[in-house]
Amino acid sequence: MRVGRREVSFSNPGKVFFREKALTKGDLVAYYVDVADCVLNHVSRRPMQMLRYPDGVEGFRFYQKRVPVPHPDWLETVHIRFPSGRTADFPVANSAAAIAWIINLGCIDLHTWHSRIDDVDRPDYLLIDLDPSEGNPWSHVRDIAAVVKEVMDELGLVSFPKTSGATGLHILAPIRSELHFRHVRDFAKELAREVERRIDDQAVATTTWKVADRVGVFVDYGQNARDRTIACAYSIRPTPDARASAPLLWEEVATCEPVDFTLETMRDRIDRAGDLMAGMWRKKVSLVSRFEKLGLEAPPPVEEG
Repeated sequence: MRVGRREVSFSNPGKVFFREKALTKGDLVAYYVDVADCVLNHVSRRPMQMLRYPDGVEGFRFYQKRVPVPHPDWLETVHIRFPSGRTADFPVANSAAAIAWIINLGCIDLHTWHSRIDDVDRPDYLLIDLDPSEGNPWSHVRDIAAVVKEVMDELGLVSFPKTSGATGLHILAPIRSELHFRHVRDFAKELAREVERRIDDQAVATTTWKVADRVGVFVDYGQNARDRTIACAYSIRPTPDARASAPLLWEEVATCEPVDFTLETMRDRIDRAGDLMAGMWRKKVSLVSRFEKLGLEAPPPVEEG
């Protein structure tokens, strides 16, 4: 199959990946090729960790950091060293063909780092992940999201919400890549605690780290760490109904339902709404001057890589 300027080989396009919807691996590849321009806005120049489902959502899965060998000579990779001393070559999806090649491996969603390959140690967005556990209604997620936006607005951060594609909500704020992950995590932690204070109900919103001690929706700041990943915008998720991680307008958050956004509906959604995150990377701001607003000592900035 020709994707852009590349020929990409595909295997088993007729294999059913989503039995509930009778959607195949070929349907998944076709979706990503069709929406590649939107997806590339989020995955280009980022290390990607592959989560592979070779037999679809009902089969086994496994994580793979290292790009398989052999792989196309046109596929870009990035060599990353971990604190343990181990290294890995991650794939970098800088084209529609690269996305299609990765999906053909059995990946359903695209898990990318919060940083670019120019400087993998400094993220270019801050993330608050609203992660409901069993018993937490979606209405709580919506209510908390409104408070996250309120706090981010007060801090001068431009925020972009999207459904996680599963049961939660991701709120991204683009930032200059001038701070190490640990500093961004410190900032996100205090931001999450401020949200928790304003909600003032642990049965609704909590930053309690230990899972067994949580009751409400987890206002998760911990994803702001080196080599943590999230499913990027427009990713299809490994749910029976093939849900998508859908960018939202803030005015949609109060009424949206995650089940509305799927592999079968997202093309029409994009045709109607456009790419709601298209210009987000032009909205980057510096976090350094905002630490004091949260009662934190500001770290020294480092020149962007």
